[in-house]
Amino acid sequence: MNLHAELKIALETAADPTRAAPMQAYMRDQFVFLGVDAPQRRLAAKALLASLKGIDPGTLLEHAQLLWQQPQREYQHVALDMLAVHVRQLSVDHLPALLALARQRAWWDSVDGMAGVVGDVLQAELRRGGDGHAHMDAALRHDDFWLRRIAMLHQLGWRADTDAAWLFDAALALAHEDAFFIRKAIGWALRDYARHAPEAVTAFANAHRQQLSPLSYREALKHQLR
Repeated sequence: MNLHAELKIALETAADPTRAAPMQAYMRDQFVFLGVDAPQRRLAAKALLASLKGIDPGTLLEHAQLLWQQPQREYQHVALDMLAVHVRQLSVDHLPALLALARQRAWWDSVDGMAGVVGDVLQAELRRGGDGHAHMDAALRHDDFWLRRIAMLHQLGWRADTDAAWLFDAALALAHEDAFFIRKAIGWALRDYARHAPEAVTAFANAHRQQLSPLSYREALKHQLR
């Protein structure tokens, strides 16, 4: 039995059909669901994903693409779990494929999951002495606002590795946009960095309060304003 057939059995066994409709409604009825919550999904797929240890990047991406094509949303989430588990197999050479995948059936859940994978790839590149941010410059200017969101969020959790100048420049580059998902991403990225450098974020947000949307400003200083 192949990986995809085994994953299908594992997910369908873990599914609670009564959960499918609420999960679909939460995603504004854009996707159908089997009814597998995140903890159950990860548990159901854990052994199968672990069995892919040492997989070559091309095959890993092929598996991800096949999972992405399945109608139920849980399969895209499993694809992201798989990429996260085996992210060390990936490099900056695979970013175009990852970003192309993110644009398919895009919504905040899959886009944010891919932002985490992309961020891990870029942070590893940075720690090897490479440029961990330049690969996001084009994404930040892309016509697809989901790619702009990935660019804005890719440094989440980087703490001391965060390029603050890049972060602040990106926030200002996108600050004029009206899209909720962009404004929220700006605030989220700034708030995340504020856990490491609260004074820097506070100074930036206050200096550019007129440029940032109220949502971005509020989110950026959420912890400080309590």
